[in-house]
Amino acid sequence: MLRFMHFNRSKAIFLTLLILTIKCRTALAAIEFDEECPSLTNASSLQQSQLIQRLTHVCRYDRLERPIEYSETGERLPVKVKARIYIYYMQNLNSDLLQFKMQALLQLSFLDSRLAYQQYAPARKENILGQKHLSERLWLPHIFFANERESGILGTDEKDVLTSISPEGRIIISTRLQATLYCWMNFKKFPFDEQFCSTILESWMYNTTELVLEWEENSPISFNPDLRLTEYNMQRFWINETAVNSDGVNLRHGAFSGNYSSLSFTMNLNREIGFYLMDYFLPSMMIVAISWVSFWLQADASPPRIMLGTSTMLSFITLSSSQSKTLPKVSYIKVSEVWFLGCTFFIFGSLVEFAFVNTIWRRKENIELKKVNSKYIIKSTLTPRPSRRQMGLNNQSRTRSCSSLDNIVSSSESVANGNTNQSFNNYLTVHNLPIITTQSVDDTSEHIINLDNKDSNGLNSGGENTTFTTMTPQEIAMWIDRRSRFLFPVTFLAFNALYWTFVYCF
Repeated sequence: MLRFMHFNRSKAIFLTLLILTIKCRTALAAIEFDEECPSLTNASSLQQSQLIQRLTHVCRYDRLERPIEYSETGERLPVKVKARIYIYYMQNLNSDLLQFKMQALLQLSFLDSRLAYQQYAPARKENILGQKHLSERLWLPHIFFANERESGILGTDEKDVLTSISPEGRIIISTRLQATLYCWMNFKKFPFDEQFCSTILESWMYNTTELVLEWEENSPISFNPDLRLTEYNMQRFWINETAVNSDGVNLRHGAFSGNYSSLSFTMNLNREIGFYLMDYFLPSMMIVAISWVSFWLQADASPPRIMLGTSTMLSFITLSSSQSKTLPKVSYIKVSEVWFLGCTFFIFGSLVEFAFVNTIWRRKENIELKKVNSKYIIKSTLTPRPSRRQMGLNNQSRTRSCSSLDNIVSSSESVANGNTNQSFNNYLTVHNLPIITTQSVDDTSEHIINLDNKDSNGLNSGGENTTFTTMTPQEIAMWIDRRSRFLFPVTFLAFNALYWTFVYCF
């Protein structure tokens, strides 16, 4: 019995000592904690660095945890981060790489009640300002450019990040940065195109349940008044707030899934065409006009006409290549390529016209015509000789024309002398027609055959006009050249009218 009572007494003493030890350690830990967690009393007398160190001490502030706010119903609210961008430099669009470079000031603003010091230092009304060393002590939203090719902070990290903390806990982070951004461009109407280039900001870590991005109400996007673009003219811009989805397929935000807040602003840029008018369109018009000089040269002047046509063709191709070498290789047809094809067609047409008239010039036989007009000249020139002879045989009228060349005897003299030699090549014979008159080539180059069975109106008994005209190949070649001098410029002017109408109306 005594042993049992002694055991209980020892157990009670041990438990009592254990409880006292725990209480002592708790008290010591509390005293030690109070010594490590600095007090915010008399914060108005503290220096700015001292106040920031106490506000962001680990006992009060965790920079890995976002600011937490609750609604009246106790619901946890996401952090609202407002953004503003000031653009003070923007480089022309790089059409080959589909990108543009921008230097801007990005400003993010949000409320963190953990850093509100107005209740501890009511006499301090000014904001706490610091550079990057201050921002490293705070929680900051991770925002990135979704369409960036390359980005970085301008200058040194210390000087180009400005942090401001207001007495109410409003934090403003201003960062000077430069970014090379991707811009998909449409060149169907180049060089009369307009491009729409966007800058997209997205939250990286927190989805819409944790963080929401918003534009500032006043002047969310502003530009340097001295900002100028040499090749483009900015017509307008607009802003947008949306959310993008990330899942197992669309890994926009790593392995995290959900809806992420996104901000964007889009600029409408129109290309200035003054450079292309002076350096491409006007020179190409002049090159096309120079190719028409060959119409004033004789058809058998092969060396100068060939040299003129090929040199203008090569010059125009070189001019066009210099304008399109900075553009990407796209599958659709651009407006500039339509102009290139049109001008190439007219230059090539002048070469084809020369080949055509030179072939006619080298013919040895004259051409029989009913009338001297485009219809009969082109038809008689393109129709093979055997088929025309066959047509004459079918009509039971056999005619052969001749020109008043020095070595050819006219048909009227042959008939008057009674010469009916059929073996003479350039001999004109009309059956049962005794009178034939021929005019000189130097006059109108028309050789009229008068038929003795005509009436006074120049019609035969059947009422059909049987008056024929002959032209030498040289006369036809010169006739085609004269018509080309008028036809090519008129057609080119019509092409210009259609081209510029399409450009400005569609």
